[in-house]
Amino acid sequence: MVHGYSSKSGLGFDIFVGNSLMAMYSMCGDMVDARQVFDEIPILSAVSWTVMILGYARRGDVDLASILSACAHMGALDIGIWIHRCLNQARLPLSIRLSTSLLDMYAKCGQLKLAKTLFDLMPKRDIVCWNAMISGMAMHGNGTSALELFTDMEKAGIEPDDITFIAVFTACSYSGMAYEGLRLLDKMCSTYKIEHKSEHYGCIVDLLSRAGLFEEAMTVIRRITSSSNGSQETLAWRAFLSACCNHGQAQLAELAAERLLQLENHSGVYVLLSNLYTASGKHSDARRVRDMMKSKGADKAPGCSSVEIDGVLSEFIAGEKVHTQLEEIHSVLKKMHMQLDLNTPITRSKV
Repeated sequence: MVHGYSSKSGLGFDIFVGNSLMAMYSMCGDMVDARQVFDEIPILSAVSWTVMILGYARRGDVDLASILSACAHMGALDIGIWIHRCLNQARLPLSIRLSTSLLDMYAKCGQLKLAKTLFDLMPKRDIVCWNAMISGMAMHGNGTSALELFTDMEKAGIEPDDITFIAVFTACSYSGMAYEGLRLLDKMCSTYKIEHKSEHYGCIVDLLSRAGLFEEAMTVIRRITSSSNGSQETLAWRAFLSACCNHGQAQLAELAAERLLQLENHSGVYVLLSNLYTASGKHSDARRVRDMMKSKGADKAPGCSSVEIDGVLSEFIAGEKVHTQLEEIHSVLKKMHMQLDLNTPITRSKV
């Protein structure tokens, strides 16, 4: 790199110079040097981010799609919207890949209307784009719309793939359309000649179990077991165990847990079974399962949540004692607790 803009050069950092250098490199298509300057700026401004984002967008670089994918994963909607706004202000044409990344981000962040609007405005759509929109509707329980979109895709002459059917089965499962899911399973095999994968088996067992069709789900699991595919069987038993616990089917849950523990020593199996026993009032059985979990060394990963405020993402882990703002957090929680106590109405008993 020849710009000499480095902490080692002794020249210091000037954000105006840095932004200008990034703009020059990005206009020349040299995103490697642009990124190096970006990384050296100690305090980034909105201009800094905009220059980099537009540079990647002009080059059609997959890095921008990766950033949007990260926003979707973390639920960082504000950052995703800001990136979209930057692209619109620069009047850059959106490729199919970039449009798909945007609508996927919106859908996963719960903004289905924005995702669908972007989808409808796309002049061309490939299978990845259709899958992203169907998956977005499916994960938010909008099964009817997901299946309508699947039909539209077929009418448009786009042939579904294995990922499409995972989204479709998920839509059926979350919306309680078990028999429709079975019909589509038959269509996947007979019409499109798509071979079953472990994810498909897991989805089918899940949709049958959620609907309370445990015998039918067991039939599918037996077919999986006969194929001797350990990963498929594990996914299927996991879905079956979860549904059994939700429906309070203790005996079937015990059967599923026993088989799962033969396949894997996973903490989730113990936790689900323990919670089922607790909900059923079988506290001694719940303690027995928890003790077994400890003796087998199946440690449970702590719960984790995150929140975005003013573009800053903060992560919180259950039982954490090293958070940088732990004292402030506890102080606010204490004040909230006191305020709730003060606002609680006092009920006087009638004599």
